[in-house]
Amino acid sequence: MNDNELAKLLRTHAYLEGDFVLRSGRRSRYYLDKYRFETEPALLRELGDRIAARALDANGERPDRLAGPELGGVALAAAASLASGLPFLIVRKEAKEYGTEKRLEGGFAAGERVCLVEDVITTGGAAVSAVKALREAGLECRSAVCVVDREEGGADELARHGVRLFPLFRASDVLEA
Repeated sequence: MNDNELAKLLRTHAYLEGDFVLRSGRRSRYYLDKYRFETEPALLRELGDRIAARALDANGERPDRLAGPELGGVALAAAASLASGLPFLIVRKEAKEYGTEKRLEGGFAAGERVCLVEDVITTGGAAVSAVKALREAGLECRSAVCVVDREEGGADELARHGVRLFPLFRASDVLEA
């Protein structure tokens, strides 16, 4: 499947028009419903393969593992993990208040290189929060891969935190498909 075909499938499955409030608090006339593409096996497989390829080449260095923020990044990180053979972590929004009380789920060693896997990036707020959690645990995170960059400042926000964003698609690619 080529990029244009995949962009068309993303638009067909995930593009909604209306009046939406995004996680950032911004309003938008369109919404890319990530769960509508993450729950389709053929799309998830294709995205996992592409995320894996992009993560393995991000910043010219191979990561030791991937990390997917809950909830939307987890399925994508798992699919990319299967495609790449890299283990992955789950980054919780906040530490759980029971059991191990951890914010990161999965095994890791301090100093490992991690590539963050995200679904849709708008302002970058959730991604930056995940990067901070990874770094607080002693991990190195200088790259992130997302399915769609909405082109609303997320790449710049991540760059301000020393993370380079590698999107599979920009919103304009999907909207024009």
